[in-house]
This record gives sequence, structure tokens and C-alpha cells, in this order.
Amino acid sequence: MEALTRIRSSRELLWNLTLRELRTKYRRSLLGWTWSLLNPLATVAIYGYVFGTLFGAVAEVGDPSGIDSFALWMLCALLPWNFFVLVQNTSMFALIGNAGLIRKVAFPREVLVFAQVGHAIVQFAIEMALLTVVMLIFGSPLLPWLPVTVVLMLLLAVFAAGLSLALAAIGVYFRDLPYLWGIVLQVWFFATPIVYSPALVEDKLSPTVNTILSYNPMARFAEAFRRTMYDGTAPGAVSVLVLAALSFATLAVGWMIFQRLSHRLAEEL
Repeated sequence: MEALTRIRSSRELLWNLTLRELRTKYRRSLLGWTWSLLNPLATVAIYGYVFGTLFGAVAEVGDPSGIDSFALWMLCALLPWNFFVLVQNTSMFALIGNAGLIRKVAFPREVLVFAQVGHAIVQFAIEMALLTVVMLIFGSPLLPWLPVTVVLMLLLAVFAAGLSLALAAIGVYFRDLPYLWGIVLQVWFFATPIVYSPALVEDKLSPTVNTILSYNPMARFAEAFRRTMYDGTAPGAVSVLVLAALSFATLAVGWMIFQRLSHRLAEEL
């Protein structure tokens, strides 16, 4: 509660830092924020050709939407994954990149991480809004479930913020962490059913591996987003409650790790 009170008292600083990230993200680039749309589209085109055309991967038919599009099916899980990765990659350098500010000014250090999460949420919201329009054009009955989709987006942001707090603090003491975490994210990506259907690999893996993969939180998020966006139906109250409990538990643990390591940040930086 004390940490939350400090963040609340620094909400103006958090707002200004978030605006700074938004203004400088694509500064002096020719296409500006269009890159936030082109990057996922390029990824969809590449993975769609490799897995959909060369390897013959097929998407599950939306129930009850009836949509049968591998690209849209993949995009419903790829956009949340891209948001998750963006938060991790930017937050790991939030403290190191603001070393001068940390050494000179007393303020809640968590604000630097939350600013990265805030600017990533804006990009995520733009991408999901455009995906919503496309899904409506293809006939997905997702409008009644848009509030649930927004809740899922916020829960994913909470989950990503928890990991980011821990990674940002640990990264100050262990500078090899970004390189190590990059490998972890690559393994995590292919362990999550984003470019393939879970049923495709279920029979090819041992029961032990299937059990381990079933606890993958990003797989649960991917499934929930596909239910609301691609299928146009509810992901289930139990699934949402499980994701909520997991997200807030991750935030609590990550924040605790950040608090324990934050006392010597200025000296380490």
C-alpha cells in the first residue's frame, strides 16, 4: 500500500514520462506511428507464408463466427505477444537509460517502468482497434465481448508489468540479462501456440511436456484473445479469473523484487 501511495503521488511524473516515450518513439522517422502497424503486418506475412503456405498449417474455424483465416487467427495471438515482448524489451533498459535522473532526483523508481508499460499500451490499443475493425468486416460477432477483451488487455499489461519490474531491477546488477532474456523469449514464443494450433503438437509431445506447456500463461492469454476476437464468444469466467489471479500475483512478486533491489540502484548505476 505504501508503494501504491507513492505511485499515486507521482502520477503527474508518470504521465509526463509516458508522454515523453510516446513523443520520442518514432521521432524523425518518415512513417512515424505507421511502423507500429507495419511491423506486425510484416510478421504476419512472413509467418503466414512459412507456416501457412510452406508447412500447410491451418487455423481452427471460428465458433460461432465461422471465420477460417490463418492470418487473422494468428494475429489475434500475435498482437498480445508483441505487446508483451515490447514491454519486456523497453523496461529492461528503463533504469539504465535514466541513470542520470535516478542519481540526481528522488522519486519512485517504479515510475520509469510503468511509463514504458503505459506507452506500450497505447500502441497495443491502436493495433487491437484496427484488428477489431478487420474482424468485424470478416463477420466476427465480437462486439458484445469487447469489454472482456479490454479486461484481458489490462490483465496482460499487469502481468507484463510484474515481470518488467523484476527484470528492470535485476538488469542493473546483471548486465547480461537482456541477452539471456532474448533467448528465453525466443523459446517462450515457440512454446506458445501462436503460429500453430495446440492440437497440432499435442499428440507429438510427451505427457510431461504437455503438462508443462499447459501452465504457460501466454498460451492462456492467446486462447482467451482468440475466443473473444476470432470466435466471437466468451473465454469463460474461470479462465479470466485464473488470468487475473496470475497477473496480480506476478505484479506483487515483481514489485517485491524491485523493492528489495532498489535501495542500491543509484550506486550500481
